[in-house]
This record gives sequence, structure tokens and C-alpha cells, in this order.
Amino acid sequence: MTDVLILAQEAGAASGNIGNGIVYGFAAIGPGLGIGYLVGKALESMARQPEMAGQLQTTMFLGIAFVEALALFGFVLAFII
Repeated sequence: MTDVLILAQEAGAASGNIGNGIVYGFAAIGPGLGIGYLVGKALESMARQPEMAGQLQTTMFLGIAFVEALALFGFVLAFII
């Protein structure tokens, strides 16, 4: 009887790990799209006004850091769930 319980617990842990992966996968989609959009628009702005490239680059890196924080929140949430 205890063997059956142990196998059931292991199966539950495996499905929990799959769920964690799915949650983190969905959580990584948003920041990935956000960073792509942010960098693309920054490069477009630098092409239009090259004299502002330094300021745009600084702002872009700050934006990337904030968007990347969302991915880290998703990573932590995957372990909490």
C-alpha cells in the first residue's frame, strides 16, 4: 500500500514540474516580445536621430532591465505555484 502512495506522490511531483515549466514558458513570452519591441523602436529612433543615440541607448537599457524583471517574476511564480 505504501508503494502505491509513493508512486502517486512521484507522479504528482512530475506533473507539478511540467506545470511549472508551462507557467514559466507563458511568463517568458511577454517579456520576450516586450524586449524585442523596445529594442526595435530604439534602433528605429537612433536611425532617425543619430545625435540622440547615447541617450536613447541608456533609456533602452533601463527599459530592458524593467522588462526583464517581469521574466524574473514569472520564474519565481513558477516555483511558487
